[in-house]
Amino acid sequence: MWQNFIVELARTFNEILGSFARFLPRFLEMLFLVVVGWIIAFVLRMAVRSVLRIARFDKLSEHTGAAQLLRRAALPSPTEMLSRFVFWVAWVGFILVGISVLPLPWLGPHISSFFGFIPRLAAAFVILFFGLLAASFFSRAALLSGVNADLPSPRLISQTLRTMMILFVISMTFEVIGIGSRTVLIAFTLAFGALMLGLAIAFGLGGKELARRYMEKRFARDRYPEEPNREREDELSPL
Repeated sequence: MWQNFIVELARTFNEILGSFARFLPRFLEMLFLVVVGWIIAFVLRMAVRSVLRIARFDKLSEHTGAAQLLRRAALPSPTEMLSRFVFWVAWVGFILVGISVLPLPWLGPHISSFFGFIPRLAAAFVILFFGLLAASFFSRAALLSGVNADLPSPRLISQTLRTMMILFVISMTFEVIGIGSRTVLIAFTLAFGALMLGLAIAFGLGGKELARRYMEKRFARDRYPEEPNREREDELSPL
């Protein structure tokens, strides 16, 4: 009995040693990929930071309003945020490649999903940045046009256009990423409807006096069409 127990124990121990001997080279390979990935990600971070500073990315972000938003949230500059984003995406990618070397087959689909998600994330960032830039441009154009045309409340019109465009860009961004696209569409519809209702109420309350004077003048003119002529005749009469 003891002899069989010792034989089984020795066989189990040999299997563990064999599994460890097969696992150790792959684990060292994973560590190598992680370290090399960190170095490559760090180099990419420095390169992206340098390119963005040469392109004056922070100045462009000022026009979109992203820089002001980051400052209010006590976050780094847009250049630093984007360079860190590139660093972490690159390093996490190398980490997942290293993990895929290990004999863990259940991780394969998740790693493939991550690498399939990276292009969509990059496209969403491009849409968000240029969408905010376009919203800022058209908002300023609407403000200048409203001021030149002497429209009432040109700043309100400008901010309304900017808000609508930002909501549209955010909905497009989430649609590209694929995060709750149906929920985002419903939320965008509700927000847009609430915004239009609020504007209608605001214009209605703000212009009720103007509308009242216009209607009184209109109805008075329709009711007494000859009264202005009669007043004019009285003014011209010497008596």
